[in-house]
Amino acid sequence: MGKLLRRLLWGCLLGVAIYAALAIYLGVAELGQSLAQFAWWRLAPVLALTLGNYLLRYLKWSTYLRVLKIDVPTKQNAVIFLGGLSMTITPGKIGELLKAYLLRTAQGVPMARTLPVVIAERITDLLALVVLMSGGIVAFGRGHTAALIVGCSVLLFIVVVGQRRLSLGLLHLIARLPGLSGFSHKLEEFYESTHRLFRPGPLLVAALLSVAAWACECAGFCLVLGGFPSTVVGLLLATFIYSATTIGGLPTPGGLGLTEGGMTALLAYTAKIDRHVAGAATLIIRLCTLWFAVIVGVIALFAFRRSVGLADDAAERMMDSR
Repeated sequence: MGKLLRRLLWGCLLGVAIYAALAIYLGVAELGQSLAQFAWWRLAPVLALTLGNYLLRYLKWSTYLRVLKIDVPTKQNAVIFLGGLSMTITPGKIGELLKAYLLRTAQGVPMARTLPVVIAERITDLLALVVLMSGGIVAFGRGHTAALIVGCSVLLFIVVVGQRRLSLGLLHLIARLPGLSGFSHKLEEFYESTHRLFRPGPLLVAALLSVAAWACECAGFCLVLGGFPSTVVGLLLATFIYSATTIGGLPTPGGLGLTEGGMTALLAYTAKIDRHVAGAATLIIRLCTLWFAVIVGVIALFAFRRSVGLADDAAERMMDSR
């Protein structure tokens, strides 16, 4: 687990560097004054809402496993799910594929069967964020392009997965590529799991859980903003800004840099908030969401290692092969 933790450390150092740059840009003294004015008691309900996000996403994860008829003891399943949060600081949270490895280690379930669960989680998260953005798009006339691109991409993926003949044909073409001929069976197993997860019933349940989960963090963002004197931002605008900047941060690890910059800028421009307050609010909500997730995830990974083990750091080799 040493290399895995070193990667997390590098992610943390990147975060520190970005936040230091943001503080210098905004003005360290002014940013400090804004942070001092924050009603810090609000951290408790904000963190409670973040935990609500994890609970709802865990229910989605468990629902998907039931769809695939994968039975995992509740305690172990929760540790595996939370362990995936340690990989939040990867682009698009793709590092949460680690959960598939943890399931194989604990229960011997083939990764080709469970990797689609993580992909389905990310797809329904994107779908939920677009839905949450939609109210702000109508009200404020912004974000049409980003929502359209992401929404159409998600719908295209769902449509292609639903077309068995087309999808299997594409997989057979991929299997003909050099070095992949031996993976034909695994690719078909991967598709069959994916196809089952994106049937209308499971997709609807997962999408509703995702909307509720991310609405919790949007509400937490609104609570953070209300913790500054003379700062009033409605839930609709807070939801729009949080959803839009979460999507906008997908290309970088954990959204580092892109999400913080976009959130600060949108708060200052759209909500007409002083940029120092906007920067302070951004730092606080990222602490309560991104970094809280990493801390919870690392604790869960240590718990998993203690109870099951990560033999010979195979998890790290799996991450290297992505």
